[in-house]
Amino acid sequence: MPRPPSQSPNFSSVADVSKRLSTAGYLPDAQIATTVFLADRLGKPLLVEGPAGTGKTELAKALATATGSELIRLQCYEGLDEARALYEWNYKKQLLRIQASQTDGGADWDTVHDDIFGEEFLLSRPLLTAIRRSEPTVLLIDETDKADVEVEGLLLEVLSDFQVTIPELGTITATRRPTVVLTSNATRELSEALKRRCLYLALDYPSAEREREIVLSRVPDLAPGLADQLVRTVRALRGLELKKSPSISETLDWAQTLLELGLDTLDEPAMASTLGVVLKHASDQTRAAAELRLN
Repeated sequence: MPRPPSQSPNFSSVADVSKRLSTAGYLPDAQIATTVFLADRLGKPLLVEGPAGTGKTELAKALATATGSELIRLQCYEGLDEARALYEWNYKKQLLRIQASQTDGGADWDTVHDDIFGEEFLLSRPLLTAIRRSEPTVLLIDETDKADVEVEGLLLEVLSDFQVTIPELGTITATRRPTVVLTSNATRELSEALKRRCLYLALDYPSAEREREIVLSRVPDLAPGLADQLVRTVRALRGLELKKSPSISETLDWAQTLLELGLDTLDEPAMASTLGVVLKHASDQTRAAAELRLN
């Protein structure tokens, strides 16, 4: 998969990745920085897999910021089809044009056909939009595992050659290959064919030390001691059998909440009154209250 000659690497070294992602608000560890660097140098899509809330989408957003790229996002879901992922024709506008041509004297069908299947009537969706851009672009294919298997086939075609064939217009090939990040919550196994085309990065919740660094970098006015308490509590919550464990972004929301309330300790009353910031299911709050003795 050769890199198009118009595209040069975004990063000069692993250290450069770490520095620029950190400046963009994302603190990578050595594995993350190395994998991002290699994906950039090899021109490979990056598949990031792990539990919900571990910072997969945020990595793509930070990558776009760090490289001065526009972020184009394809949100996957069950029932997603080619029309929503790649392109479709504006049928209502085409019909109006056909009706207008009949009113104006009835142009022959070949003329009308060439007219209604032109650029004016093409609705470009995320995949086609990313391929056609000549400016730096990060294409985020988010929650790939939620899409149907048929969509994987479409992705294989697009990610293999970075080109799309539209029967009425011909083949459109990327002049500048986008940086591609696919995320997966591992709710189903992705195909080996798709994985072969990507570099793979497994993300889990960060260590206590790294999560503390993240909290203090994003909420710098929080007292270090309170940050320690917060991270310990969040890790305790993640150790419970909850419907939805607190994400890193929810840890940051909790930190900002404590700051806004002027709290200097995360004691039982403080936890009981603010638990809704990180736990969004009543059963999870009940379980946490029982386990952490919040009365």
